[in-house]
Amino acid sequence: MEELLDWEVYGENQTGDCDYEEWRPSLVLIPTIYLLVFLLGTTGNGLVLWTIFRGGQEKRRSADTFIANLAMADLTFVVTLPLWAAYTGLDYHWPFGSFACKLSSYLIFVNMYASVFCLMGLSVDRYLAIVRPMANAKLRWRASGLVATIALWALAVILALPAMILRQTAVLGEEAKVTCYMDYSGMVANGTQWAWEVGLGLSSTMLGFVVPFVVMLTCYFFIARTIAGHFRKERGEELRKRKRLLSIIITLVATFALCWLPYHLVKTIYVLMELEVMPLSCGFHTFLNKLYPYCICVAYINSCLNPFLYAFFDPRFRQACATVLCCSRGRWPGSGKDKSASYSSHSHNLQGKGGEAQGEKLGPGRQETLLRG
Repeated sequence: MEELLDWEVYGENQTGDCDYEEWRPSLVLIPTIYLLVFLLGTTGNGLVLWTIFRGGQEKRRSADTFIANLAMADLTFVVTLPLWAAYTGLDYHWPFGSFACKLSSYLIFVNMYASVFCLMGLSVDRYLAIVRPMANAKLRWRASGLVATIALWALAVILALPAMILRQTAVLGEEAKVTCYMDYSGMVANGTQWAWEVGLGLSSTMLGFVVPFVVMLTCYFFIARTIAGHFRKERGEELRKRKRLLSIIITLVATFALCWLPYHLVKTIYVLMELEVMPLSCGFHTFLNKLYPYCICVAYINSCLNPFLYAFFDPRFRQACATVLCCSRGRWPGSGKDKSASYSSHSHNLQGKGGEAQGEKLGPGRQETLLRG
């Protein structure tokens, strides 16, 4: 897969006859965006992780496992953004060495895959809890949360390996600037580089966006159909809790899709041009080259938005954050009488036939959690 920050090299490979000049304001605007995402992302995702783990394992729902991993993926990535801000601000000169080039590029794709897999896990978790409650009850044991975590990170780590293996630093062109770029020359025969670029580019889009998003949409289709029948039977606080949790998850998925869609769309257009499926136009390609880095910025912004979405939708998350920020010594929000609190609103499995496993009765404030033994 080509690296997200390879728009200069990628464009030159395709359009050697086109006259392309860098839009100079980008050398200031893009680093500014990167540093802003770095500051907001480290603070917000760090606060999410602190809030979840400070609450204790017994207070977590199954959804919290995926949300914690989502925050971890975003945090791991945003800490590398100062390097890319410096790279862009120095007119695409990489002074940090080959290993930093490989690692920071690798973490970008680990974040992309881990984020989408966490969101897919959240969607499947809600599908099981609402549409297949009996299956969800059977999966409700402590090790399943660990298995899901290991599986999603293992997939993300493996699928992102091309960025670690192929990323290199070298002086390209006449200018004495070191470029951090994807180098296929050591692995492929002459004349087949385009096939690797196209193949890895399409596979990253399919596995890192299209397939997981189809799974999410399928889950929410069945959830919506089930909700239409069951939510009318619920009322009061239980209905509000269910709707609030679903609102948070659906908003996370929609935000991820909106942030990453421009990048995948522009990248796919590049691939179609490479395959000569779309006619090559120098004017259109120049426009894409100016647009592409900002599509990347929008994708990166996703890594700092999630904590704000939690705060907007979930009053309990705001309360927990206030407790952390104010260093309150009182009971953790949700302890004592208010046992339903996690850092985000709580939802129960559908009751009645096909509901909770026999022998485990949920009172009005009892928590749903995958991590309880």
